[in-house]
Amino acid sequence: MTDVVVRKFLIRIEEIFHEGGPVSANPPRRGTIMAVVKNPYAGRYVEDITGMMEDLKPLGLEMSTRLLNALGGDKSVIEGYGKGAIVGEAGELEHGALWHMPGGHAMRALLGDVKAIVPSAKKVGGVGANIDIPITHIHASYVRSHFDAIEVNVPDAPRADEIVLILSMTTGSRVHARVGGLAVSEIKGEDGLR
Repeated sequence: MTDVVVRKFLIRIEEIFHEGGPVSANPPRRGTIMAVVKNPYAGRYVEDITGMMEDLKPLGLEMSTRLLNALGGDKSVIEGYGKGAIVGEAGELEHGALWHMPGGHAMRALLGDVKAIVPSAKKVGGVGANIDIPITHIHASYVRSHFDAIEVNVPDAPRADEIVLILSMTTGSRVHARVGGLAVSEIKGEDGLR
């Protein structure tokens, strides 16, 4: 068992009215929650790190719940999601990979019968490092209108011995999506892709 020590949370909500085109009648919102946590493996190589995935599960659920509440609390309006991690310089990329299961499964459990895999990004970076969190539709990854990314950072993190864990949710497509492809109304929901 590894104690998960959170230094702080940061939540950011965007509401996008337009990007130079007409003002949206239903502006999409994009939300991100970040948790800055202590990296228990910083500065050393540990062969078996998989136990930390189990230890991160409660944090994944707490972060998912906090983010959903910040977006209004109605899971039926969530259409897109993504996750990621920034590992401080004394860690390694694999420490960020520990977030795949606890972060993704928590959002999927909270939102209910969702089909698509939660896309992800991870990197090793210094204090204030930016990362683009990929976003796809919650039921079908091929819905082109929901292909997106949210750039995030924490100004004072990650310190060398920290990891920034990130979850993102959106309430709609890109504000002026109009490049075709599989539409939300055409989702079959069979495999998480179409």
